[in-house]
Amino acid sequence: MSLFHVTKESEIPLVGCLYFGVVDRGSNLLQIRPSCGCNLSCPFCSVDAGPHSRSRVTDYQVELDYLMEAVEEIAPFKGEGVECHIDSPGEPMLYPDIVELVRRLKDIEEVAVVSMQSNGTRLDEGMIGSLEEAGLDRINLSMHALEPELAAYLAGRPGFDIKELERVAVNIARSRIDLLIAPVYIPGINDQEIPKLIDFARRVGAGKRWPPLGIQKYEHYRRGRSPRGVRAENWWHFYNRSMPQWERDCSLPLRLKAQDFGIEKRPMIPTVFKKNEKTRVEIKAPGWVEGEQLGVAKNRVVSVVDSPVREGSLRVKIVSNKHNIYVAVPYR
Repeated sequence: MSLFHVTKESEIPLVGCLYFGVVDRGSNLLQIRPSCGCNLSCPFCSVDAGPHSRSRVTDYQVELDYLMEAVEEIAPFKGEGVECHIDSPGEPMLYPDIVELVRRLKDIEEVAVVSMQSNGTRLDEGMIGSLEEAGLDRINLSMHALEPELAAYLAGRPGFDIKELERVAVNIARSRIDLLIAPVYIPGINDQEIPKLIDFARRVGAGKRWPPLGIQKYEHYRRGRSPRGVRAENWWHFYNRSMPQWERDCSLPLRLKAQDFGIEKRPMIPTVFKKNEKTRVEIKAPGWVEGEQLGVAKNRVVSVVDSPVREGSLRVKIVSNKHNIYVAVPYR
């Protein structure tokens, strides 16, 4: 696995790519992705991240000043009340400048909330204090089971200590940072753990300002990992059967809406390529997986699948442009 540093000098824009930069999905929430490495190998990972990845060949790390330039340009376009959510196709706490990133995001006039997703493995008491002082508002903490053996299996790391993660949750809840417990429900694997996690979130004082839990549904992705024998529950059943049952058992609303987090629709950064449009990109970096390259055109990153070249110019056809994230294939 190689590490590619995305800097201003690299001439790689910070919009257009799922792996790093800024992702705008048409609301007042901006996903801030400073890096994409991970230190766990969860068996249900949607992007096959972590030390045991079988598909990823490149990790990316964005230089802090360059990342801030992009956010400071986009935030005024989005208007007041922006939430900057630091996430990653991995673990954001691996970013070496994470505390300063929080501090500088919080200093942007339009930014009202800075939140972060984390697996908690790098959140010792000192780091929680530093993030608190920098102005972090909420941590969405990944916890999928409290039973020690199952928790270690779902983390994909032998020796994973769920008791230590429980202490992390307690320390977050005791700080000024709000805590949201964020389990992934995997049918047939952690069914019995979800009520335990709901009870745990209540006991430690999660949800001072926002909901205490955000239960996510396991999804199977072509390039992701899947526990053997597990079939993803369909959305209707998850939302109308599983979630209501937990709500009844625990007397807690769990079916969350964007409004619960103050998220509302806002104009999205203009799309520069239409689907099926042909264009020419300049290859600038290796892709996330074997055979992929990152090209640049019209100040956007374009992920080129099955690229025949590793440098130079290439004619491509855009096959996906959802949320300003561009995927293309070679075109002749």
